[in-house]
Amino acid sequence: MTSSKASKPAAKPARQPAEAKSGQDDTRRSDNQTPTQAGQGAETTTRDRPDTGFSAAPQPPNQPPATAPQQSADTDDRPAAPAGSQLAENMERIEALTQRLAAALSQRPMRDPGVERPGTDLVVNAGLAMARMWSEQPARLLEQQVKYWGQTLSLYADLQGQFARGQLTVPEGDEVETDKRFRNPLWQSHPYFNAVKTQYQINARAMREAAENLEMPSETDRHRLNWLTNQIIDMFAPTNFLPTNPDAIQRALETEGESLVRGLENLVSDIEAHGGEMIVSLADRDAFSVGENIGTAPGKVVRREKMYELIQFSPSTEQVHALPLVLFPPWINKYYVLDLKPENSLIRWIVDQGYTLFVVSWKNPDPSFADIGLEDYVHAYLAVMDAIEEITAQPRLNAVGYCIGGTTLSLALALMAERGDDRVASATFFTTLTDFAEQGEFTPFLQDDFVDGIAAEVARAGILASHLMTRTMSFLRANDLVWGPAIRSYLMGESPPAFDLLYWNGDGTNLPGRMALDYLRGLCQQNLLVGDGYPMDGHALHLRDITLPVCAIGCETDHIAPWKHSWKGVAQMGTKDKRFILSESGHIAGIVNPPSKKKYGHYTGGADFDHGPEAWRESASLTPGSWWPTWQEWLSKHSGQMVPAREPEDGLGPAPGTYVHERA
Repeated sequence: MTSSKASKPAAKPARQPAEAKSGQDDTRRSDNQTPTQAGQGAETTTRDRPDTGFSAAPQPPNQPPATAPQQSADTDDRPAAPAGSQLAENMERIEALTQRLAAALSQRPMRDPGVERPGTDLVVNAGLAMARMWSEQPARLLEQQVKYWGQTLSLYADLQGQFARGQLTVPEGDEVETDKRFRNPLWQSHPYFNAVKTQYQINARAMREAAENLEMPSETDRHRLNWLTNQIIDMFAPTNFLPTNPDAIQRALETEGESLVRGLENLVSDIEAHGGEMIVSLADRDAFSVGENIGTAPGKVVRREKMYELIQFSPSTEQVHALPLVLFPPWINKYYVLDLKPENSLIRWIVDQGYTLFVVSWKNPDPSFADIGLEDYVHAYLAVMDAIEEITAQPRLNAVGYCIGGTTLSLALALMAERGDDRVASATFFTTLTDFAEQGEFTPFLQDDFVDGIAAEVARAGILASHLMTRTMSFLRANDLVWGPAIRSYLMGESPPAFDLLYWNGDGTNLPGRMALDYLRGLCQQNLLVGDGYPMDGHALHLRDITLPVCAIGCETDHIAPWKHSWKGVAQMGTKDKRFILSESGHIAGIVNPPSKKKYGHYTGGADFDHGPEAWRESASLTPGSWWPTWQEWLSKHSGQMVPAREPEDGLGPAPGTYVHERA
């Protein structure tokens, strides 16, 4: 669900439509290939962008550099104001924007506290642990305090001494700064900013040590406390505030305050767009249009139901494999991440290999979907298979599931096995979790306080709103997906970039209320698919019920579906014919990794499914380049002989259909 890059689009007035086209390129990045925008600086270049594996839309010629001051949307048609009147004009705009901001914030709905903050149990447990430490290890606690205050007072004493001498200098012997938030040279060379940074780092170390030294009642509580501590540390970074951000101050001076006005415009626009929630936009919402410059693979909508549209893509070869292939993407996002542009479209590539490809485009749920549960999605899978058999007159097919689409495919396959339905010849899982024994980075969000808060929210709204999911995912990488973009947009006054992957990432969907709880409680918390069995249609479904040939692809730096967790689920499937491929990179860039780019390699050939994921990797070998050809070689063996290509029927309209255009 991070090379060569296209040039970064020129900056433009806040929220102005970008004349942009998909220009995605696969590039390596340090996080887990979740789309990110890391760091910030006075000069924002393509190199500063997250290494997503995707690029920005091409920059129109003869545009001013991204850092050049520009008039906002409100003043584009007006003549340039004299320098003396700029401040007064900006003050007028700020007053109008402040009124809009108040109106936008008033639209924010009241939510259950469980989806806003940790439960009281964590606070109580941390307080008890601190009290116990005071009573049992007072010397250790005093040592922590003495260390913290010693470092703080030493810093202030040094500053006082410099003031007394009338000469401010940067401490000698400062270590080379590795935190990308502090890459501006002023953090090292200017005494004020250096002191602010140093004190922040002292505070951060003290907070982390204090949290780590508490004896919490469980590892889950310890994980939650450490996560919350790091969130607080990141939130109070000096880069997040105008008076302590040298980049933002410099930009404001250069633009006579225009950057701050544009930043306020960006903030107001984001809050208005998200119903009162402050969620920073990662990409220009006007730069792309699905079906025009992204998601353009030709095909037809051949079925339309309440929950989905079924798209059959047009063949590009004279012959195709006899068995059709159906791909079930996640309904948390939209399918066109696999078809962002022709050069790295997995959909086009599969068609080019001679397959009749069907892809499901899920409906974006509204409150009328409140009672749609996980079993309804499984039934939709079966209905899709019925439709494909009707269209192709082929009784068997191969199936692919991506992320939660793969998790649900495993449920469907287990149910089909219980019923004796063997029409699926093979199954492929892209970055799929089926064993939830280890919750990893999602631990803070899978405890009862948070899940109970979600239950209250979906009882109120009928759906789990897309922006709540977006917010949750973003805080797994807060500096990259929250604070860094907020700094650039709100403090620097920059417009979001025209990046296709980031545009897709912001084009999220809602979740049906009951389905969200089925997934969180039945799978994530209770792990029923591995344990007692997931109840559905009178059957208890288990991973061991899956006995058909299986191929699974995990991604090495995936933090959403960690590859080791994915591997453990595959290892517990009942099939003897199983294969695991480990792609380099993360949840998106590891999957969307076309052979033409020759970027990320993949591990394959491992046969040890009995001694854990590390033993499997030791038995595997690293193959340069994309995993796509390796998978296709495996898939072709399960796809039958070649037959004349199948053209889509007239259908209900061209791909990408209508459901994909519905915004949350």
